[in-house]
Amino acid sequence: MTPPTSLATAEEIHGHLVDQLNLALRRPGMYGGELAVRILLDHLLFVERQPDAFAQQRREWEERGLWSAVGVSGAFRGVIPGRSHDFDAASVYAEFALRRGWLKPDRVLEKEDYDALRGRVRRWAAEDRTWADVTAEFGAPSVLFGGTNPLYGKTLGYLSEDPSQPMVVFHLWNGAAAGADAWPPEHEQPLLLAVRFGDGPFRRSVTFTPEGERRKSTTTEPCPPQ
Repeated sequence: MTPPTSLATAEEIHGHLVDQLNLALRRPGMYGGELAVRILLDHLLFVERQPDAFAQQRREWEERGLWSAVGVSGAFRGVIPGRSHDFDAASVYAEFALRRGWLKPDRVLEKEDYDALRGRVRRWAAEDRTWADVTAEFGAPSVLFGGTNPLYGKTLGYLSEDPSQPMVVFHLWNGAAAGADAWPPEHEQPLLLAVRFGDGPFRRSVTFTPEGERRKSTTTEPCPPQ
């Protein structure tokens, strides 16, 4: 077999991996879920000659309760009920990608708008809300983790123009009640279960809507080891 006459440059390889990571974060199920995201991170850190950077991040997540024996998605299983956690996990990896300069948001909020969102979102989430309510109130997200079909759950992330500020994340679910047919879902719009932001302990960073609290009280999903 004749080898190629020209290989991609390091810069081209890096740019390709960044593009693939941004696609995988937005549609993790299509790319293989959390494991695929972690592999892309490993490749990027290898190219940047910082292979130990993720191990340090993982230790920080462990201290916060954001890591389990099966990764970030496992940590969510004992906190956010009644949904697949691919999009939840992707939002956490996206925050790491943001700090590394890899994340390509669709929009960022000006400081005034971001501060207003962050200052009132926990009170705003004291009532039941839907996907349409979130976007009507705060505009299109910086990153949509999941597709645009309202029959499926998704996660919305909002970013400040200051990359040192944490992402404000909305976790939404659509589906059926326990024991009911799984399809079609009961709701025309995904329901907001929780809002998450901050760099402190994971459970303290989450504010549940009334619907999130109701679903928490009925879920039987076990909490994985932290």
